[in-house]
Amino acid sequence: MAGDNRPAVPHRHVAVQEADFDLGAEVAALREGDTGIGAVASFVGTVREWRGVPHVLADHGKARTEAPTGPSLVLEHYPGMTERTIEAMVDEAIRRFELRGARVIHRVGPLALGDQIVLVCVSAPHRRAAFEGCEFLMDWLKTQAPFWKKEVSAQGSEWVDAREQDDAALARWGEVPGT
Repeated sequence: MAGDNRPAVPHRHVAVQEADFDLGAEVAALREGDTGIGAVASFVGTVREWRGVPHVLADHGKARTEAPTGPSLVLEHYPGMTERTIEAMVDEAIRRFELRGARVIHRVGPLALGDQIVLVCVSAPHRRAAFEGCEFLMDWLKTQAPFWKKEVSAQGSEWVDAREQDDAALARWGEVPGT
């Protein structure tokens, strides 16, 4: 479309990495040079407790986090295939929601409670498309991205599958989990 300052190709960036990320820097990179953006929506997921393993203790009315004794979550992936799979879904989100850009960063390796694990950030001309595009990508990542997740606690460790509620979230977009 002429006059909408739309980049010839929507900006997209997918990274699977061990290193942490900076939300502010990622939003700035997504917005750079695109004056047609009217909205940016983002989601940052963090490693939390599960199976009732406590990590927040009361301390005179204030919460404090215990120092983990080791990783609480270990994420593995198949390099190359994982990035290509996520890139294909980012392309689908850009098409479906008319996004101007998207950034997805997913961390792998050992992660401790409280660590950032995933970033989904999208830009669009309007807020509804940005919100929906971000939510669609996160719902897809929770169920379809080729990661293997092992939860680790003092009680042991176990590999984890997607939850039924995550499959239901993806299905509302017309996507069939496992395809």
